[in-house]
Amino acid sequence: MEALNLLALGLGAAWASGINLYAAVLLLGGLHAFGLVTLPPDLAVLSHPAALAVAGFLYAVEFVADKVPGVDSLWDAVHSFIRIPAGALLAAGAIGSYGEGYEVAAALLAGGTLAAASHAAKAGGRLAINASPEPFSNWIASFLEDVLVLGGLILALLAPAIFLTLLGAFLLGAIWLLPKLWRGLRGLFGGKRRVGGSRSRLTTPRLPEQ
Repeated sequence: MEALNLLALGLGAAWASGINLYAAVLLLGGLHAFGLVTLPPDLAVLSHPAALAVAGFLYAVEFVADKVPGVDSLWDAVHSFIRIPAGALLAAGAIGSYGEGYEVAAALLAGGTLAAASHAAKAGGRLAINASPEPFSNWIASFLEDVLVLGGLILALLAPAIFLTLLGAFLLGAIWLLPKLWRGLRGLFGGKRRVGGSRSRLTTPRLPEQ
């Protein structure tokens, strides 16, 4: 692979991992296993039958969990400790063939920035969606996220320059959006706590004075 292809693959894998790690591993490993794509040596292990089986099983679990309100946010919370380091490892495996220095830089950039940003955007968006009483928005968001991961990785493999341009736009958008999303969630859940506290005070009976 050329330098631009490796860069797009590494950063794309990290970005996709923050949204749906198992879909990213399953797609990349499957493409390599069927000879449609040649992954760098450090990522070739993704095509091992055991890796594909585990990724497929966990993707099936996430496919269901991701569509249940409340369960999806719990799943995201647990995967805060999985998606980000996994994204860093995938980026390091793709770009690390240039040397150890590039491997460390890729891991820091991808794990600390891309995987974290995409994971934060997904998890924060799901918390906002879960504030709605109807369940269908979870299904729509989940399907859109899967399509985004699959389409983004395929674009990274076929048109790396276009993908990197769009990835830069995503980062700029995330820098602008995430603080607003965080403030909105704080206001939403803080308001619910205040309303709940007011109701409990209103419904607490007074004891007669002695």
